[in-house]
Amino acid sequence: MQRINSSIDQTFSMSRIAMGLWRLADWNYTPQQTVELLERVLELGITTFDLADIYCDYRCEQLFGEALKLKPQLRGEMEIVSKCGIKLMGENNNYALNHYDTSAAHVTAAAESSLSKMGIECLDLLLIHRPDPLMDAEVLAEALDKLITEGKVRAVGVSNFLPHQTQLLQSRLSAPLLVNQIEVSLLYSTPMFDGQLDYCQRERVIPMAWSPFAGGALFTGDSEAARRVQTCLEELSQELGMEAQQLALAWLLRHPANLVPVLGSGKIDRLRMSVAALGMEIPREAWFRLLRAARGRDVD
Repeated sequence: MQRINSSIDQTFSMSRIAMGLWRLADWNYTPQQTVELLERVLELGITTFDLADIYCDYRCEQLFGEALKLKPQLRGEMEIVSKCGIKLMGENNNYALNHYDTSAAHVTAAAESSLSKMGIECLDLLLIHRPDPLMDAEVLAEALDKLITEGKVRAVGVSNFLPHQTQLLQSRLSAPLLVNQIEVSLLYSTPMFDGQLDYCQRERVIPMAWSPFAGGALFTGDSEAARRVQTCLEELSQELGMEAQQLALAWLLRHPANLVPVLGSGKIDRLRMSVAALGMEIPREAWFRLLRAARGRDVD
């Protein structure tokens, strides 16, 4: 498996494909079945696991931790990523509405809660889940630096932050922001044109790509754009001998920002097919054919 090494922090790296666990509860696995899934994912070379405190109505980290408890030696083979900063209404809290909270108290408590639920001593990477209009960069930076100093968090980053929002937090933070996890796919290529991926390249921030298949719409969506992309994927699949899923991944992987797609399938065959895409290169003209299909027009 290829790895992405941080140019900012030489000791930090991720597998080129990450495993997203936001649907872990939906799979209804027992802890032992989850262990078996984790083992098979690791065998594929996928070592980066993406979670968040709010996933599965705040249950994802607990389910993940129950599996790790059965086989704690797996912890040393993986990078665990989690996110915080969103408060969602649910059965186990009294929030009156969904909102953001990047206060020092909440971020610190959320990180400590993640460690407790997963039964681990340190998060490899903690991301601020969404930009908060009430974010006090000075206060948040101090809290993040303290989590690192105390050994509770190995590295920090952001998620869904625009360049100016990332710059603001970084201007107050002693530690470098190593990652920005953003939405990007064939059906949402905006970050390739609005400066987000340009910023990542310039500042050597690793971009993680969530929803790389547009929530499945690339293959089953019925919008006009989705149907155009599906037709193009079918044509290129015949021409290049690649599966549609591999083409969609190869399209992202071709970008020079070194995107790390976050895949959310619990099916090993699909993950194996995706990993195979790492050894495939999509020709430049094929790349632009897919872009044209997605946008419905040629380049300017």
